[in-house]
Amino acid sequence: MLKGIPDIISPELLKILHEMGHGDELVLGDSNYPAASTARRLVRADGHRMTAVLDAILELFPLDTYVERPVAVMQRVPGDKTPSDVHDEVRAIVRRRDERGDGAVEEVERFAFYARAKEAYAVVATTEKKAYGCVIVKKGVVR
Repeated sequence: MLKGIPDIISPELLKILHEMGHGDELVLGDSNYPAASTARRLVRADGHRMTAVLDAILELFPLDTYVERPVAVMQRVPGDKTPSDVHDEVRAIVRRRDERGDGAVEEVERFAFYARAKEAYAVVATTEKKAYGCVIVKKGVVR
């Protein structure tokens, strides 16, 4: 056991977060995200919402300050009426964890998101049920 590590962060995920360097990206996928087929390294976070995992990660993980928007959410497909209120939850978490607030978050078109995710250091597969509950975060420098 360690002090100060959120319980939702598994030993495997902690290892991945520690290994990542400045500029590396981490994908947090929802329950429909093709995590196994896109991941270089796959970490399971079954039983957890993406937003809970994101909040715990950002407690330990600095966002990149050398890019304008170190957080990317998957944009809703044009014409899709499915709510994407999970994006509001992501923005609220980022506002608590990063001084840039909403300005640190960008929306990325679905297939561009998939292409970027394939280059990520790792993918965390969550059981987030809300549509468009996928996010990419870029690691910054610990100061």
